[in-house]
Amino acid sequence: MGAITTMDPESARQPQAPSTTPQGKLSQSGAIFVPGRGAVFEPRGKHYVCGALAAFTNIIITFPIQKVLFRQQLHGVLATEAVRQLQHEGLRNLYRGLMPPLLQKTTTVAIMFGLYEDFSRLLLRYACGSGSPELLTRSAAAFLAGTAEAALTPFERVQTLLQDHRHNARFQNTPHAFRTLLRDYGVKECYRGLVPVLLRNGPSNVLFFGLRGPIKQQLPEAQTKTGHLLNDFVCGGLLGAALGILFYPLNVVKSRAQAQVGGEFVSCSWVLSTVWRERGGSLVSLFRGATLNFHRSLLSWGIINATYELLLKVI
Repeated sequence: MGAITTMDPESARQPQAPSTTPQGKLSQSGAIFVPGRGAVFEPRGKHYVCGALAAFTNIIITFPIQKVLFRQQLHGVLATEAVRQLQHEGLRNLYRGLMPPLLQKTTTVAIMFGLYEDFSRLLLRYACGSGSPELLTRSAAAFLAGTAEAALTPFERVQTLLQDHRHNARFQNTPHAFRTLLRDYGVKECYRGLVPVLLRNGPSNVLFFGLRGPIKQQLPEAQTKTGHLLNDFVCGGLLGAALGILFYPLNVVKSRAQAQVGGEFVSCSWVLSTVWRERGGSLVSLFRGATLNFHRSLLSWGIINATYELLLKVI
């Protein structure tokens, strides 16, 4: 996200399988042995903090773009129409709904990077004598971390409601939306859209952490701090943009499902078939907003990955 070429380019900073070899290896106590420096203890919470701060930076910068994209996913309108809607609603409402993604994204990205490191450390420690391929072990760690992120689906749920102009009069802000859902419908309603979130998070994490290292290795070797920062931005941005396109239909299904308040819980296939019919059975219409999503993901994950790697060096 050296000695390891399958998952991570920064092997001296990433957890390795337990070993007694003093060449940048992780011991059973969690110390990393660095030649000339001895045992270097890396704070266990470091990856959580760096992930959260990276996500915070990204959300503040890209939230207006995300709001335009959401309108396209939900209503199938062109970007110009979505921008016109936001202009009509005024600057005061531009950052309406910011708090849920700010809380959700900072927490999920912290979990994504932090739990990936913790699960990798744990699984590698127990798999070191079993002969299991490291790629498989780290893929399992990435999948588990992505699945754990789904516990925060209620934040995405409330974000959807606050960004949908049809609910402007009903939900005042984030606390009010949560109170209304819990009071009138119960906890289950907060997890509407959970299935597409699960189908998206696990596989996308596996691909992100699995390809982050190999992609960075293909980039020109950086000679300066700025060069390293640029490489991390390009690597994260390309991966985020590609995964955003790959899983775009699931995000359309999630947005449609979570825009509903109350009523029957329906399957992903039913929601997808409904959207497909409404948009005239057109693949182009189904992917409406995907171009903006590509550019937003390119920027967002570039910021997240570059900021995360920078903070790892600073903290």
